Amino acid sequence: MAEDWQQGGFGLYLHWPFCEAKCPYCDFNSQVSRDIDQSRWLRAYLHEIDRYAGMLPGRVLNSVFLGGGTPSLMDPDVVAAILERVRQSWPQANDLEVTLEANPGSVEARRFRGYAEAGVSRVSMGIQALNDEDLRRLGRIHSLAEARQAHDIARKNFDRVSFDLIYARQDQTVEAWRAELGEALEMAVDHLSLYQLTIEQGTAFADRYARGGLKGLPAEDAAADMYEATQEICAGAGMDAYEVSNHAKPGAESRHNLIYWRYGDYVGIGPGAHGRVTLDGQRHATEAWSNPDRWLSAVDAGQSEKSCEAIDPKDQAAEYLMMGLRIREGIDVVRYEAMAGEALSEEKLIELRELGMIESNGQRVWVTEQGRPVLNAVLRDLLVE
Repeated sequence: MAEDWQQGGFGLYLHWPFCEAKCPYCDFNSQVSRDIDQSRWLRAYLHEIDRYAGMLPGRVLNSVFLGGGTPSLMDPDVVAAILERVRQSWPQANDLEVTLEANPGSVEARRFRGYAEAGVSRVSMGIQALNDEDLRRLGRIHSLAEARQAHDIARKNFDRVSFDLIYARQDQTVEAWRAELGEALEMAVDHLSLYQLTIEQGTAFADRYARGGLKGLPAEDAAADMYEATQEICAGAGMDAYEVSNHAKPGAESRHNLIYWRYGDYVGIGPGAHGRVTLDGQRHATEAWSNPDRWLSAVDAGQSEKSCEAIDPKDQAAEYLMMGLRIREGIDVVRYEAMAGEALSEEKLIELRELGMIESNGQRVWVTEQGRPVLNAVLRDLLVE
């Protein structure tokens, strides 16, 4: 019988922590640095790939994701050396997906050709808005013209291209968002990630909001209307939501993110990277040191992991539920019961089904279109002891 993790696949996430500028809404582990020794970073990444390959030999790799930060600041030769070592370390699935995140301000045709030649098959671009005023408000360093040019370069070099947009921005109306989304769908290749602006603790936006800044954020009802418009317009264009914030043409879903949502195994390499890996039948949560200098020094000392802890089966079940209900296909109830040692509350399932929040067929449970906007409330109900 296959191990549990095999039901979700196996992936590798590699974190590049550097950006040209720090966006005020971003709470990711990223920083600005003008002096980056890329050869030292390459040595550290290769060391960690070798270490995990020794721990997890023979796994069939489904995806590689180069995230950040801004990985499109990496030298193409560095990306090529990383992917070559990855190919030497694990057997790959026939449909291996290799994604690189890019910001429009760091895109060059030569650099993108280099990534494609290295083995990158998919690019995810942080465009975020389709007008210059909102790009400025979001702290982005690219213009709309640069974003469109970068997108054109990406399309020439990669068959699969995704980009992100943020909605519920300052002074944005539902009508304006509908028009912008129409423009985005004209540009879209096969995938869009569409996120509502949230004010995350520890960000510049959070500080500004606390001081009474960030005027003109849409009211909750208007933001909900934008979400509903997003579902309607994308579905009409053949790009249904396969996850709460992600839309794709059939077959173009992000294979890497599906590993997370299907609760597969994934190696996390780089500052602050998290992982979930099964060792001797026990799933472990890994976390690397988040400070880039400390991570590099820890790799040199052979201690890159801040922690590697066994996950209690009930906690695994809770993680699977929280991740799996984000996607349209939902969760496998037998798999959940095997982790939790018990079934989901039938009383809660009936109650949520009668409210129109979930559906089930005896084998799977999934959240309905009506339930997705209140997913956190659905999860709270199902996770009650």
